[in-house]
Amino acid sequence: MAQPTDISPNKDGGVLKEVLTEGTGDELPPLGCKVSVHYTGTLTNGTKFDSSRDRNSPFQFDLGRGSVIKAWDIGVATMKKGERAMLTCAPEYAYGEAGSPPTIPPNSTLKFDVEVLDWEGEDLSPKKDKGIERLQIKAGEGYSTPNEGAVVDIHLTGKHEGRVFEDKDVNFTIGEGSEANIIPGVEIAIEKFRKGEISKLTIKPEYAYGAEGCPELSIPPNATLEYVVELKNFEKVKDSWAMDDKERVEQCKLFKDRGTNYFKAGKFKLALKLYKRIVSYLEHSTEKCGDEERTSVLLAAHLNISLCCLKLKDNFEAQKSAEAALKLDPDNEKALFRRGQALLNLGEAQLASKDFSRCLQIDPNNKAARAQLAVCTKTLKEQLQKEKKVYANMFDKFAKMDTYLEESEKRKQPNVMSSVGEWGQEDREREPSEFEKENPDILLLNGTGEFKDM
Repeated sequence: MAQPTDISPNKDGGVLKEVLTEGTGDELPPLGCKVSVHYTGTLTNGTKFDSSRDRNSPFQFDLGRGSVIKAWDIGVATMKKGERAMLTCAPEYAYGEAGSPPTIPPNSTLKFDVEVLDWEGEDLSPKKDKGIERLQIKAGEGYSTPNEGAVVDIHLTGKHEGRVFEDKDVNFTIGEGSEANIIPGVEIAIEKFRKGEISKLTIKPEYAYGAEGCPELSIPPNATLEYVVELKNFEKVKDSWAMDDKERVEQCKLFKDRGTNYFKAGKFKLALKLYKRIVSYLEHSTEKCGDEERTSVLLAAHLNISLCCLKLKDNFEAQKSAEAALKLDPDNEKALFRRGQALLNLGEAQLASKDFSRCLQIDPNNKAARAQLAVCTKTLKEQLQKEKKVYANMFDKFAKMDTYLEESEKRKQPNVMSSVGEWGQEDREREPSEFEKENPDILLLNGTGEFKDM
């Protein structure tokens, strides 16, 4: 049996570790991972105060996040999978002067028999569905992490089932990773990295290449990928809240220019991201709405979002953004036209025609609005014809039913049985009428034409 080793950072004897059972492999649980352990805690006199083994329920915690006593964060980080060790913890690395009444007295040195069962990566996915898991290989420096808009330098190595499919240095802007062929999962994870960090990422299909896969890299549909990523350097963009009014507007002009370049290249999703960032920067700005420059940039953003959404066939969002633009400028021709397009695509030709008509009031020479108004008129005419046909068939059916009821009244037999709802002899033997053949849901009851319950 190995002798206790002082593993406290300051070598002050605060955490002593004695290995009881050797673990397997060479890996140690990385910072941030979720560790599963069994343990038994005792005082130095042997009194047991807690045990996951007695409960037959392993204990889980996030390593290095301060969710357990300091001695555990220090000690478990040195243990391999399957390893069992005795950790002797001085009060300052456990519950200190206060203790944890009533089971742990003040200033208690504690002994923990800990066994590391397993660990899993830190969940970085937005929905906490384990779609992006991080296992840290090397901790980064400092406390700063990249934010959206930051320019980052990374090295990444991507693997699928052990096969390396890419190994490269990449420089890109957070939020625009697809332009550099960076999958969403890597881009999301990078925002949690510190400079110099190296981590292994396991990324599920939803945050990778999805159901389509990536034929160029020989990645099949619905593939889970593994990346080793190093954040070599980054230049953080100034946060919106830290900018003054002028800086915020100037930054949004840059977003607008980049968004327009993406739009012209047919990269509508990237353009949409940048236009939405303008709205997030300016919509709740402390500036007064009377500021013409701010209003102009914000108006352009709403108009461009609406246009991008039309290209992406998201008509509800296109309508919503056009309406946001109309709140800033009620007679804006582009906003009216784009809302009209969205409404027409949503089957609201009547409402759309009002928007296109208003465009023509503003500019009688607007050929696009005139053409769309003609489409609305044709659509409404077709809808009217369809409705007329439906109503005509309905009235024809009612007329036939009236005739049928009259004939049924004539066929009624004046006997007792017919008065209580029995079929007359004539009705039992006759051939069904054309109306009855076309409408088998009709039931003759006491000479009335009542519909069966459907």
